[in-house]
Amino acid sequence: MDRASTLPLTLPRPLNLIGGDWHPAVSGREMAMISPIDGVRFAAIAESGPEDVNAAIAAARAALDGQWGRLTAAERGRLMLRLALRIEAEAEALARLETRDNGKPIAQSRADMAALARYFEYYGGAADKLHGEVIPFLNGHDAKTLREPHGVTGHIIPWNYSVQIFGRSVGAALAMGNATVTKPAEDACLTILRIGELATETGFPPGAINIVTGRGEVAGRALSEHPGVDFISFTGSPAVGQAIQIAATRNHIPCTLELGGKSPQIVFDDADLDAAAPVIVNAIVQNGGQTCSAGSRVLIQRGIWARLTAMLAQRFCAVVAEPSGEGAVLGPLISARQKARVEAYIDAAGAPLIAQGGVAADAPPGGFYVAPALFGPVDPASPLAQEEIFGPVLAAIPFDTEAEAIAIANGTEYGLVAGIWTRDGDRQARVARAMRCGQVYINAYGAGGGIELPFGGVRKSGHGREKGFVALYEFSRLKTIVHRFG
Repeated sequence: MDRASTLPLTLPRPLNLIGGDWHPAVSGREMAMISPIDGVRFAAIAESGPEDVNAAIAAARAALDGQWGRLTAAERGRLMLRLALRIEAEAEALARLETRDNGKPIAQSRADMAALARYFEYYGGAADKLHGEVIPFLNGHDAKTLREPHGVTGHIIPWNYSVQIFGRSVGAALAMGNATVTKPAEDACLTILRIGELATETGFPPGAINIVTGRGEVAGRALSEHPGVDFISFTGSPAVGQAIQIAATRNHIPCTLELGGKSPQIVFDDADLDAAAPVIVNAIVQNGGQTCSAGSRVLIQRGIWARLTAMLAQRFCAVVAEPSGEGAVLGPLISARQKARVEAYIDAAGAPLIAQGGVAADAPPGGFYVAPALFGPVDPASPLAQEEIFGPVLAAIPFDTEAEAIAIANGTEYGLVAGIWTRDGDRQARVARAMRCGQVYINAYGAGGGIELPFGGVRKSGHGREKGFVALYEFSRLKTIVHRFG
């Protein structure tokens, strides 16, 4: 590791942010934080339970009835813009903390902090820009609509892009005037706690932002099932997402679910392969493949199969899993459990191994490192092509015709992102419209795209949209007012 990832860190204490103050778990219990880089305990968090969640929801409700609820949209926006500037000022320290906590290369952590600041900047600027409508109606009547906050919103955040997802969901919720309760993933939540400190120092009223740590099956479940929550935002596995949706249904509240994917990149024989190859590799190697929108399948037209797989193999062989300092492209996976899961898929691949990278000789033996692997040809019906591995494993699948490519691309339970590589404009339009997913890239692949782009999936990838201006609609409810004056 380099100096950027070994400097001493100021670590958040094992406390929850509730009502503007910091509290230990009611039980007094704590959980160890294990760094993926070396497998060593380096911090602790509060192991919270239902009592802590109850307190956080009560604090959020009090904020809505108090200072936070009385702010104008413009005032909320100014607070968010100030927080964005504070995040920018603290970006390097936040990035080092995220790398130590999450294991991702320092360059990726820096990119996460830039995105986090941008989310608060974007939604801070949008806070007073969402307008209602006047509806033509009966003579002697005025009819209008307006957008109101749901109330208390619950945010269950995963570990892979913890701060980015905090920014995109909590940022949009705050812009609309909701008071928030966040339960970050127990595997990586220290940076979110530090952001909570910055928000408090920036001047957010007590209770607008509450953060409760702990196990998903305890604290996360308590938050999702609580009758005092008015809306739930969840990013994570389809199995947990199903439980979240059932809980939301019981309380008759809406939710957004982003649940993963098995995203294809389709490469036709007229594509610019020199442009496509590095993007295809980066889309599965970035963040160790632990990305819901990772391009984990590459569909290659048979006429260019040999050429493109050779190009991809050359790049895969050059990728080394290593400690997460300057210049690192692939760091460790998040946990020993995730490492074992990915290695099990590699061992049981059932397809030829085209190429595999390596693990650096100086990687700490206790770290969670996995060499990236490229397999092909892969049967489109096999687990390697159907299941979300959440690691640096790419399945290459040949096809002959456009219709076959579309059928294979749409032939999983997921539908999050797709990439299309072709110079044919008509084909670009046809295939993009045929993709059953939430985002499509043509001659590019954004792995979720920018802050401004609505993001979400269909089928097993979930429903609802976050990011972009449309997220403000998700985090608000529509009210119709009719005034008879005749």
